[in-house]
Amino acid sequence: MPPRVRQVFVYNKTKETFLAFRVNVADSILSRLIGLLGRRSLKPDSGVWIVPANAIHTIGMLFTFDLVLIDEDFKVVGIRELVRPFRVTRPIFRAESVLELPAHAIFKSRTEVGDQLVIERYEVRKDVDASQVEAAIQEGESRSLQEQVP
Repeated sequence: MPPRVRQVFVYNKTKETFLAFRVNVADSILSRLIGLLGRRSLKPDSGVWIVPANAIHTIGMLFTFDLVLIDEDFKVVGIRELVRPFRVTRPIFRAESVLELPAHAIFKSRTEVGDQLVIERYEVRKDVDASQVEAAIQEGESRSLQEQVP
């Protein structure tokens, strides 16, 4: 059985924009080694978060993409736009991890060095019972009535 792929979203808190909504976490030796190899492209709003890493190679890649290097506090310490196949990036030693994103993601989100990112995983919400919703509405109505009475 293949390992379950964990996904996170990436939000630029400084610019109040999203970089990606479906970013796969590559934190094992094998997943970090593979990264984006074998893919023909990245879907919009997707990417790969390689942890730990401070540089990458694009040998064997088939497409151009953007690269965001972040420190342990999720602060952007380096950006590389339109990284082409068959390249090796210079390491940024302050970087703890690397985000590989679709081409132009940096431009669209206006991300710059120094920006603060938020990286969180999705929380699955449980189905809410109709009776719970009705009870919450009634409770809200009774509170508003109590506030109106002097």
